[in-house]
Amino acid sequence: MDAVYIILTSSLFAISCGLLGCFLILRKMAMVGDAISHAVLPGIVIAFLITGTRDSFEMIIGAALLGILCTFLIEFFNKKAKLQTDAAIGVTFTSLFALGVILISVFAGQVDLDQECVLYGEIAYVPIDLWISDSGQNMGPKALYVSALTLIVNILFIRVGFKQLYLTTFDPAFAATTGISVALWNYLLMGSVSMTTVAAFDSVGAILVVALLVAPPATAYLLTDNFKKMMLITCGIAIIISILGYYLAVLLDGSIAGAVVTVAGILFGLAYLFSPSSGILLKRINQKKEAEKLAMPKV
Repeated sequence: MDAVYIILTSSLFAISCGLLGCFLILRKMAMVGDAISHAVLPGIVIAFLITGTRDSFEMIIGAALLGILCTFLIEFFNKKAKLQTDAAIGVTFTSLFALGVILISVFAGQVDLDQECVLYGEIAYVPIDLWISDSGQNMGPKALYVSALTLIVNILFIRVGFKQLYLTTFDPAFAATTGISVALWNYLLMGSVSMTTVAAFDSVGAILVVALLVAPPATAYLLTDNFKKMMLITCGIAIIISILGYYLAVLLDGSIAGAVVTVAGILFGLAYLFSPSSGILLKRINQKKEAEKLAMPKV
């Protein structure tokens, strides 16, 4: 049963990250997910210091606010200070992440967080971190409920704002002419990434959640040119890497989260080589066949 809990939690988080990652990749903002996943750290600490609780809701709000601030600073440095996007991302997330590390070290006696926990997480602990009701009934792993709620919120967000997200992703200029606020939907998307990131902290950690934001949708991107199919393929890949990653970790007696991302990387490599439309090897084989046809003497 522990394996089911771990695989299910991993799948739900991977799907949540992957769906948002589809928009990030097509907006050429994949590394913004990396920035936000690090920049939310001070928001988590500040939320704890203000509320005095480690409840997920307060931490998610703090992380979302810092994620939006991170996005605002990146846009500000890029447009106002004329920094390149990659430089703006680097300056912003390193500064905010460093601030978070300082806050943790200064208030280490008050905040039940540490740098290693934030960076790596541990999904193997999911089955033992249980939700016990007031009556003493075992309701199952807390992370399972958090991951399910996170996925539901993300699906509702995408479903309600799909038209706006789609237009601001593929043609922001046209979206602006139709009255859609490109900046607003950009901030809403980044807020969702922030909330998903902090919700996944305990399970996969900030660094590994970046891989889940990028690897499954990047793999799906190589397999199809249809956006809705890309989202569906991303969900399928999220489930596959969770299952195979868990059993790879059991086989090697290693980190489950690391194994999940390793499998994601392997699947991306296979898609890069063998994708029907974008595969490098298949392209070369087809080119070779075409060259042979052209070289054949005409009868």
